[in-house]
Amino acid sequence: MESCLQIDNLVKSYGDLVLMDGFTLNVMEGEKIGLIARNGMGKSTLLSIIAGREDYNSGKITFRRDLKMSYLEQSPVWPKGTRVIDACGGRADEIAAVEMLSRLGITEYGSTVDNMSGGQLKRVAIAGALLSKPDFLILDEPTNHLDVEVTEWLEDYLSASRLTLLLVTHDRYMLDRVCTRIVELEDRRAYSYTGNYSYYLEKRQERLDAERSQRESDENLYRTELDWMRRMPCARGGKARYRKESFYELEERLKFRRQELNVSLDVKASYIGNKIFEMHDVCKSFGDRIILKDFNYVFARYEKLGIVGDNGVGKSTFLKLLTGLENPDSGIIERGTTLRIGYYSQQGMEFNPNEKVIDAVTAIADHIELDDGRRMAASQFLQKFLFTPKTQYNYISKLSGGERRRLYLCTILMQSPNFLILDEPTNDLDIATLQVLEEYIAGFKGCVIAVSHDRCFMDRVAGHLFVFEGNGLITDFPSSYSDWLEWKVLKAAQEKADAASGSKSASQPSGKPRNSERADASQKLSYKEKREMEQIEAELEQLEAEKSRLEDELNSGSLAYDVLSSKSARIGEIIARTDEITMRWLELSEKR
Repeated sequence: MESCLQIDNLVKSYGDLVLMDGFTLNVMEGEKIGLIARNGMGKSTLLSIIAGREDYNSGKITFRRDLKMSYLEQSPVWPKGTRVIDACGGRADEIAAVEMLSRLGITEYGSTVDNMSGGQLKRVAIAGALLSKPDFLILDEPTNHLDVEVTEWLEDYLSASRLTLLLVTHDRYMLDRVCTRIVELEDRRAYSYTGNYSYYLEKRQERLDAERSQRESDENLYRTELDWMRRMPCARGGKARYRKESFYELEERLKFRRQELNVSLDVKASYIGNKIFEMHDVCKSFGDRIILKDFNYVFARYEKLGIVGDNGVGKSTFLKLLTGLENPDSGIIERGTTLRIGYYSQQGMEFNPNEKVIDAVTAIADHIELDDGRRMAASQFLQKFLFTPKTQYNYISKLSGGERRRLYLCTILMQSPNFLILDEPTNDLDIATLQVLEEYIAGFKGCVIAVSHDRCFMDRVAGHLFVFEGNGLITDFPSSYSDWLEWKVLKAAQEKADAASGSKSASQPSGKPRNSERADASQKLSYKEKREMEQIEAELEQLEAEKSRLEDELNSGSLAYDVLSSKSARIGEIIARTDEITMRWLELSEKR
């Protein structure tokens, strides 16, 4: 297997900020490498350097001769007036892979890119990158703004392809299913793990445990050798000189302390009363496009809701109705008096690029109240979001895209909301921050609504789903995102089988509910049956939370074999119990 790319002792810095110092990486032909690092650590910079878009201080980058490379930027841009087909690489009649364009949802070849959404622009850029038929493909956050169908198609395509891949993504499922090697950029160096993302998590923890053990050993040895150095300052023998040199090497090694940097989200949520949102006969449309039609729903305390659906069906509009940024055409939206909304929008906060980080935060509040009752100064709070005292006095214009999103999240949580509305929060946040955000949401003493195409994130935070199907049709699905995706496949197969057999019935696969809202599903149930449905829904939420927690523990790589076995067995029990009570929920929901 031939080497496609060799990077030796790469050094890259911006003034005092050193991103890479002696970074070395060898990429072999056919490898599919996932590059992981925290925001601001240089992932996009490294890709840009490899693609020849950015210079570096020193080092050597060597490509295989005649290597054809294609680079997908995180935010692709074309000149105004560029036609879609030109952005994809040529005229429609010259492109053999029309099926690829169709799978990516690209049909308007002759239109321009000027008024396209972020998701549409990303699909066009992906098409252009793939249709150039590269040997070596570099992808920077390809799944941002993509719906799940396109993401899964891209996974299948990349997995089956023989091309060499260097990928940066926060999509943990994609890293698991596509990558054959994970490279972590940390401490300005590369740490390589042959295997997928799950394997990386296991081996990374083993490395950290080994480093921690080695440091403890070194510290014990240092105390012994320091005592010897104090007692033997004038030793001149060869053995003594060797021991002194070893002492100085040990001392130098201990000066380097690995930075354990993790975002800390222990912000206090404001008290939330029993009345949250009540929506009665709400209608909303834009011209002929119907978003909501006579929609009714009553939100419960501590509810964790995920919203899914194709682009353009009204998910963001629904959130804006809740926040008051949009008004309904008709109907009533009642808000509880204790409601305190924290709205994380797709567009993000419009920061002044010439403002310093600390000033952006103190403009909101000088002090923040934490979950344990303590008050913290804005500067200390920023450090919990990995903004060092030095970084806090940088201008916002110097922050990476991911760092700006982290700052945006900081400004929202510092206001102690009790109702979090998250519209595509996974775009531009690094994996470590996403994992902490997921844990925070699991213990959040308030309500959460999340819109995201990130399957792993939605599986971990949403107890049930609103599925926007278009034309005002909304289905309340009482399980996880992955279950919904599986149900869609079963439903499509069922409909295909019905069509083939000439059946005119609108049957649906067993195991999941028909289109309905939970508030309406029990209209003709007895009081006892209504209570049973409520208990089932509460138990489903508890089971999903327990399953998510157990999966996190299993993925930690730190469990003993007997504990691993027992927790795996418990997950099996949870799945069986979930299936059992979901079937009962369905029986009750069918009663009209």
